[in-house]
Amino acid sequence: MFSSISLRLILLLCLVSSSFSSTASPSNSNATDQTLQPQEELQKLKLIRTELNKINKPAVKTIQSSDGDTIDCVSLHQQPAFDHPLLQGQRPLDPPEIPKGYREDDESYEESQLWSLSGETCPEGTIPIRRTTEQDMLRASSVQRFGRKISPVRRDSTSNGHEHAVGYVTGRNYYGAKASINVWSPRVTSQYEFSLSQIWVIAGSFTHDLNTIEAGWQISPELYGDTYPRFFTYWTSDAYRTTGCYNLLCSGFVQTNRRIAIGAAISPRSSYRGGQFDISLLIWKDPKHGHWWLQFGSGALVGYWPATLFTHLRQHGSMVQFGGEIVNTRPRGSHTTTQMGSGHFAGEGFGKASYFRNLQIVDWDNTLIPASNLKILADHPNCYDIRGGTNRVWGNYFYYGGPGKNPRCP
Repeated sequence: MFSSISLRLILLLCLVSSSFSSTASPSNSNATDQTLQPQEELQKLKLIRTELNKINKPAVKTIQSSDGDTIDCVSLHQQPAFDHPLLQGQRPLDPPEIPKGYREDDESYEESQLWSLSGETCPEGTIPIRRTTEQDMLRASSVQRFGRKISPVRRDSTSNGHEHAVGYVTGRNYYGAKASINVWSPRVTSQYEFSLSQIWVIAGSFTHDLNTIEAGWQISPELYGDTYPRFFTYWTSDAYRTTGCYNLLCSGFVQTNRRIAIGAAISPRSSYRGGQFDISLLIWKDPKHGHWWLQFGSGALVGYWPATLFTHLRQHGSMVQFGGEIVNTRPRGSHTTTQMGSGHFAGEGFGKASYFRNLQIVDWDNTLIPASNLKILADHPNCYDIRGGTNRVWGNYFYYGGPGKNPRCP
């Protein structure tokens, strides 16, 4: 049996060999600069192993998913959240009071996750956590930025490549939001791009002190190594600079559910002119303890973001956004063909365009009310657009998305 040092050296030799192969191309003007340095690689691998030991906790049970994921069933009290200095020694809280006006009959479809289709579940007292691998971390731009968004990110920013089509409400205090989000598998054409659809609860400015709570589905080849739509969460209290992360890749979010794995692939997905499937997400501030809870589907509490993680969101949100976001790296000097939503424009309507429906916000008295003053915004409407509406069945809703690069979006 090889020792761990031998395995590291084998991996190192493979990386060095790969580097020599790539530098052999005539297009590389300075092959020497491209050659991997063994000492640097060993140091990087050591750093990765250290980070993996922090992220991956001891498993009571392990489940292999059909999509290649490994799901570890980790004791509730050993989850990453309780590594946070402000949360050490705490225990998961009991479920909070559900917002008034919540109706389970809003949920038309129940979603599954691929890892659970085998029928296996995590035992009582544990939570499912998608195992992070060396390959996951090697895909990241840096070990330090693994699991984090690019900083800074603004709703109306285009210079950093983030583009949006969103509906939003502002002008009052917000204590949560709810929506049913249509799930698709949009094409993402670069490892360094993503496509997501989510809810944002926001407070603070879009500069240094932005607080956000986010949840939805995303396709991110860099983060997950594939193109499955995956259920995800995110948070930050300093405009994505040093705090927060996706899913459970850092300490913060406290998971309480043993049947839902954050970061796991969603199944089924919608198809063009075919079946339409959505996930219902509810985020709200517990009136008793002040923490922000997340519910997935019909009555399934996922967990909560402790109020102590935040500054502005310790009180309430000042804006709620619903919608899509992509990253455009402008490959070959033109707009990306990465798709948002279904990859089709809003005007194509049901069965073709992606949608958000039953948009609601949580008011000061823990009551769900319609998001009736919804405004809509598309950063680049020739690439990705949005159209809103209201009806008796869907309440406040909108269609959104697009193909990216096309004759009107060069």
